[in-house]
Amino acid sequence: MRLPLTGYRILSAEQYGAGPYGTMFLAQMGAEVIKIEPPNKPGQPGGDTARAVGPHFLRENESLYFQTFNLNKKSLTLDLQSERGRAILRDLAATSHAMVNNLRGDLPARLGLDYAALGPVNPSIVCAHLSAYGRDNPRAKWPGYDYLMQAEAGFLSLTGEPDGPPVRFGLSIVDFMTGTQMTVGLLAAMLDAQRSGTGCDIDVDLLSTAAHQMSYPAVWYMNEADVTPRAPRSAHPSVTPSQMFRSADGWMFVMAQLPKFWTILVDTIGRSDLKDDPRFRKPADRLANRDVLTEVLDAVFGTQPTQHWVDLLSGKVPVAPVHDLASAMDNPFLQETGMMQQVEHPDRPELRVLASPIRVDGQRLPARAGPLLGADNDDVLASIGLSADEIAALKRDGIV
Repeated sequence: MRLPLTGYRILSAEQYGAGPYGTMFLAQMGAEVIKIEPPNKPGQPGGDTARAVGPHFLRENESLYFQTFNLNKKSLTLDLQSERGRAILRDLAATSHAMVNNLRGDLPARLGLDYAALGPVNPSIVCAHLSAYGRDNPRAKWPGYDYLMQAEAGFLSLTGEPDGPPVRFGLSIVDFMTGTQMTVGLLAAMLDAQRSGTGCDIDVDLLSTAAHQMSYPAVWYMNEADVTPRAPRSAHPSVTPSQMFRSADGWMFVMAQLPKFWTILVDTIGRSDLKDDPRFRKPADRLANRDVLTEVLDAVFGTQPTQHWVDLLSGKVPVAPVHDLASAMDNPFLQETGMMQQVEHPDRPELRVLASPIRVDGQRLPARAGPLLGADNDDVLASIGLSADEIAALKRDGIV
């Protein structure tokens, strides 16, 4: 399979979720992504903190959580707190296309990970920085995590039932969005560096990403002082029926976003009379009478199980069952479309992972298990001309 980033070398001083999620796209598209991790110290395990995130482990400090974000990468342990470690980093940067980090905003300059430090050894290198709040403001030294961003940017205020407390999104979605945006910025800057010969710094931060994802409710507020409220049943703020409905055995989500879908919906479920009901005749009428319409449709959908309605409406009206985690992952459609892959790990020969959502010429991207800590030390260091004796000395001194 011809992969579009084959031949590119990307260094990444990364940890936990946001940065590793973004660089995994690069690794699966063929780039050599070298994950730089702290070496083990006496009484202090090294490596990405994600290696120690439970509850499920392949071996001590080798977690399934880590595997989620680190497929196809190499691992190099390197003490970036030491001058010898930073000298090795500069040697690696000389033959690399990019340097990525997702450290606290004040650390890249201190550790020599920015363009000011690496541009002199490689003018075309791109340095991508993913932080909580940015590198150039009073919050640069603040630690920060996804859930804080969901809270401060307004996500929680839009999520949940109107009479309940604010609710966060069920996953670290701001981490994943920020990692993806970092990758977009990095790839664009790498294209420009190929043309111009000059790299740059690229910055993304969690709070800016979260604020940007507020999208149309934010624009509505900024221009019309319109504060979007929470709606029952996770309903769309301005279109109905577009929400969850009760079936005989659970929940389903129906999205009759367009007038044509409303007509198809009521005809298909045997309630064509609703088209002529003055409470529901036009989109504005349906929105004004959403609570009543919910009761009417609940009464219909409650007569049969979810699968009956999904089978009846699929391909005609946008509809989906509301799955729990198990039924979502056991969905036969994900198997049919290749969204599950197996990789070989030393501790589990048939480790199951999620496939990349990206396809090249119709094929899912290949996957390899995430690396053991320091698994590629010798090969990576040899690639910049270090001898076996020099590598052994670095290991003895705790630099790698």
